[in-house]
Amino acid sequence: MATRLRNLVLASLFVSGIAIAAPKSGGTLLAIVQPEPVTLTGAVNTAQPTSLIATNVYDGLLSYDKDLQAHGQLAERWEVSRDGLAITFHLRRGVKWHDGKPFSSADVKWSVENVWKTLHPRNKAILVNLTQVDTPDELTAIFRFSKPSLALLSTLNSWGAPVLPKHLYEGSDVLNNPNNNKPIGTGAFLFKEWVRGSHITLERNPEYWDKGKPYLDKIVFKVVPDAGARAALLENGEAQYAVFSPVPPKEAQRLAASGKVKVETNGYQWSSPVMYVDFNLDNKYLKDVRVRRAIAYATNLDGLNKVVWYGYGKPAVSVVPSALTQFFDATVPRYGYDIRKAEALLDEAGFKRGPDGVRFTLNNDYLPYGDDYRRTAEYFKQSLKRVGIEVNIRSQDTAAFTKRVYGDRDFDTSISWNASFPDPQIGLTRMYWSGWIGKNVPWTNASGYRNAEVDQIIDQAQGAATQAERVALFKRFQQITQSELPTLPLLELHFFTLHSPRLHGIDAQGDQSQGSLKDAWLD
Repeated sequence: MATRLRNLVLASLFVSGIAIAAPKSGGTLLAIVQPEPVTLTGAVNTAQPTSLIATNVYDGLLSYDKDLQAHGQLAERWEVSRDGLAITFHLRRGVKWHDGKPFSSADVKWSVENVWKTLHPRNKAILVNLTQVDTPDELTAIFRFSKPSLALLSTLNSWGAPVLPKHLYEGSDVLNNPNNNKPIGTGAFLFKEWVRGSHITLERNPEYWDKGKPYLDKIVFKVVPDAGARAALLENGEAQYAVFSPVPPKEAQRLAASGKVKVETNGYQWSSPVMYVDFNLDNKYLKDVRVRRAIAYATNLDGLNKVVWYGYGKPAVSVVPSALTQFFDATVPRYGYDIRKAEALLDEAGFKRGPDGVRFTLNNDYLPYGDDYRRTAEYFKQSLKRVGIEVNIRSQDTAAFTKRVYGDRDFDTSISWNASFPDPQIGLTRMYWSGWIGKNVPWTNASGYRNAEVDQIIDQAQGAATQAERVALFKRFQQITQSELPTLPLLELHFFTLHSPRLHGIDAQGDQSQGSLKDAWLD
């Protein structure tokens, strides 16, 4: 009754003379996913294609709006103790897993202690000071800490910290549990099927706790490797939704001008993505900081942004993006485009040009998420060629890329991106903490960087009692890492979503690009 009344009210509203249409129930949304996920559970894999599917199946404790303010999801409300050593979550009553079992605080406790704190590449660091989770009743979970953990409340959505069903995972090998690829969650949509190489189908959860939602009957996520095919599907209306810049920016401008497709840049506030080059510090050339600085001087970031990304980005000053205003340090060492400085540093390091003009050769492995990353690798190759460094570009699928870079560390340079999230502790320190080296955990410390002071700063920031202390620590962190350059930040990426003008309800949340489509509807 409440849902019907709300829709009647919405239908009668006018803003500046324009009627606000009421959401309509029903219909099938064809969404595009690329590349194909390697698993469907974000608790064990934080890759973007996985998140697109998993966040519709699983819920988190919280969600985040455009201003990154937290709202209740599985938790209706929460309190932080005065000393910051306890956070109490009051869970939503009447929530069920998709197999009909009741959701309770036992699921939260099990997920925290067996997945978030032990396996999840971001939360393992965030929860280092967690001592226990108390469950005084079925609807209360109390997180207890030895030191305050202020970053945690910024990462408890369905991508950052999905809750898994204890009754299906307890006693199993979590990483190889069959439910990772046939997920059972509490979310707005039920997993139906995964036809490898073709599509993943989700169906409406008729017993979802947010009554009246979702509006869609079904979502079909179609795997479309080719950018031209993705553009054609969107242009002719066969597909209605695609996230994370699914076509080259120039093509997006053309599609928007046609009026057949809309471009939406909201929904990425929570992730604040940064693209970067990782240097393998075990490489005989790259272990010299002068070579890394020379490569930084040789790479024209303004040109990269304009030529490859068509302005859908911003040259990075630090690995901490400027959008994180309280943490960002504009005074870090900078490496403006300067070929002469690059040449001088390479000469000083003892790597002179040979008779053919070549100093040495490096491999580059780029994130296989589409043509923009391949073109970024090609731009990087041409940039280094000007200073006598040859680059051999290697391509592979996502599984091979992550194993090569983060497991075997069989690479020289790699191009990828990380979400920084609202707090550097969530998305960025994992790239520099020495404890992650060679663990085969994607988007952690690929470079092999070891710095005792940086490790100490990361440790201190995790348990700092005030935000002011954490801000000071992260500014020192940036000064060191931008001087030593184990990783070269390239661009603060401005991802975009392409969608049909018929699709509504996809711009309300700051984490929408990694969030549930429960509010989406088709007219």
